[in-house]
Amino acid sequence: MRYAFRLAELLGHTPDRRKRPGTIKAIVEHTGLDRHQVASLLKNEAKYIPLDALSRLCDYLIDQGHATAEELPGALFAINAENFWELLARRSDIEIVVGVRQGEGEASPENAMVVASDSVLVGELLNGISTLGGVAKHFGESTGAEPAGRPADVPSPDRIQQSLVWSPGQVSLEDARARATEVFDGFQNATGDRGMICIGSVKSNPTVELLFSDAFGCTPFVTEDDVDDVSARSCPFFLRYRDSDPKPDGASAGMRLSKNEDAPHPGFYYEKDDGTWEYAGGNGKDTALVFYLFREALGRLDMVLSGFSGRATRLLAKTLAIRAEEFWPPVYEENGIQVGAFLVQYEDAEGKPDRSDLLHNTGGAAKIMPLPREAIARRMDRR
Repeated sequence: MRYAFRLAELLGHTPDRRKRPGTIKAIVEHTGLDRHQVASLLKNEAKYIPLDALSRLCDYLIDQGHATAEELPGALFAINAENFWELLARRSDIEIVVGVRQGEGEASPENAMVVASDSVLVGELLNGISTLGGVAKHFGESTGAEPAGRPADVPSPDRIQQSLVWSPGQVSLEDARARATEVFDGFQNATGDRGMICIGSVKSNPTVELLFSDAFGCTPFVTEDDVDDVSARSCPFFLRYRDSDPKPDGASAGMRLSKNEDAPHPGFYYEKDDGTWEYAGGNGKDTALVFYLFREALGRLDMVLSGFSGRATRLLAKTLAIRAEEFWPPVYEENGIQVGAFLVQYEDAEGKPDRSDLLHNTGGAAKIMPLPREAIARRMDRR
């Protein structure tokens, strides 16, 4: 069992000095602790904490009204997840963000809709969070007791909410981005243990672009198709639009890998450890992306679940239902940051697509590929 030190979460502190100025200084002046020690504790990087330092921090939190004596020191510690579904279930608040499209006819809420494939994925996500992928019912079995209802030691969010944003092409780009920014800023500026899960790609959900830009330290909604060399791309993966897709500018998607390197086929590309880029598609293949970034000190989880096509989105739901354990452990773990990044390849269906495929979601052969750690590490080092 692994524990995280949640001083930053209790204080509502983020690493951005512009947003939380003076936090370290205030703690140092009140407690007399070393500045570097406080900084390390805020980042959940300290390997140990002396009891005297813990006592002083507890006094500070009580004096400043961040916690009560009854809550401490327990409130400073949290259990880290040990699998994919637990990572989600241990968040106190979960926000699921889905893109909305406007149907034919009058522009009104009655004609707005969520794509069926996204709905299938949301349903499986809710099932996995609430049942821990089906294993929650086994909690407490080792004691021989027959629990009445949900066992008390099963992690579960206190609140799950859904936020809707406009998909590109449904309203003006300015309105779509403004709504996505409103939702993402609300999540980013909140405090406490929380998670945001964006459903879909930048083609259907502009919040995805904001999440990737925040994760890798780049400017959202600004194309990087014109970088001189592909190594300068901010994201270690890239979605190449179809010619027929809406093509909103973004750091994580576009039409070219760089000014001098083409991306000839629609779909996902990714950077390998040696710095070259690989196409994740190919003849008869469809692709989906699973990405998450967890900041241990803040208890904050950012996640994207994205299929390149509607079929890939539905198949990803099936993969999460039966193989979620393969999206764990994270591919990158350093300095209190965990990053999981996986591409899933699906073989094309035999025969022509049928409307009933949506209703039954029979699944398909899947190859789960963890993205190269070094490609992630290079981006995290230069943030």
